[in-house]
Amino acid sequence: MVNPFPFSNTNKRYYTLDYFYKEKFGKKVAKIPINAGFTCPNKDGTKGIGGCIYCSKSGSGDFAGNPKLDVVEQFMEVKQMMDAKWKDSLYIGYFQANTNTYAKTVVLKQKYEPILALDGVVGLSIATRCDAIDDECLDYLEDLHKRTYLTVELGLQTIHEKTSQMIHRGHTLEEFERMVKKLRERNISVVVHIINGLPYETEEMMMDTIKYLAKLDIQGVKIHMLHIVKNTLLADIYQKKPFPLLTKNEYIHIVCQQLEYLPQNIVLHRLTGDPVSEDLIAPIWTLKKIDVLNGIDKYQAKNNSYQGKRLEISTQ
Repeated sequence: MVNPFPFSNTNKRYYTLDYFYKEKFGKKVAKIPINAGFTCPNKDGTKGIGGCIYCSKSGSGDFAGNPKLDVVEQFMEVKQMMDAKWKDSLYIGYFQANTNTYAKTVVLKQKYEPILALDGVVGLSIATRCDAIDDECLDYLEDLHKRTYLTVELGLQTIHEKTSQMIHRGHTLEEFERMVKKLRERNISVVVHIINGLPYETEEMMMDTIKYLAKLDIQGVKIHMLHIVKNTLLADIYQKKPFPLLTKNEYIHIVCQQLEYLPQNIVLHRLTGDPVSEDLIAPIWTLKKIDVLNGIDKYQAKNNSYQGKRLEISTQ
């Protein structure tokens, strides 16, 4: 069967980040994860204590660099491993762990600028929260956007207020919407994180979240499966009163349905997560990332499913 999805040079029926980078930069681009030592307003008492209930001790930066090293040392250490996989790559500095705009602008510059000055670096990707970007930071982000390829990654996870409160997200959907608008007014690319399988959310609720994103002016989406990891409040909750978790097949089905509602110009930066095996409590199937991605490919091919399909049907 011919692949009906236009932005692909493989069997993928969705807009992969690898394809986007190769079209934009003409070669392989590797994201180098960095832990810049930031904290989070949802951890230090500004918005909450302890963070979101699923957040790992590394602040969702389990594969970022060693925060005891400066950012350039971290970058070079991870880059060496990347170079063993991909020769002659370009690089994007990925500030991943915790909330990477949660500091005064002068501190942000001390973290970001040394990475931008490195050979082969073509951009920055900055993971943060919608409630941790002030106007001075926005001005600096706009300046970065004019000088390099910049994406700002905003965690949303769900549009449902009841779930958001249960997971201690610490901000509202209205705050998220306002920040997306402010970033886009400055032409800064926005990538949004969501989580499938949050406690007691139904498939319909997960679909509602993706349908909401489909109507926003965003440039990318990251879809994660909920991981229950050790030493988190979520782990305590699950061990005391286990709640239903998605099976691998259920997750694959939901992701493929979500992709059908996403506009074809939105880049999929991730379709599943990378748990640390020794920290993972459940679901164990998430350790086999390649199996999940292959399952998505097979489901889409079998069902002639692809990103944006539902939107095409609705306009016919």
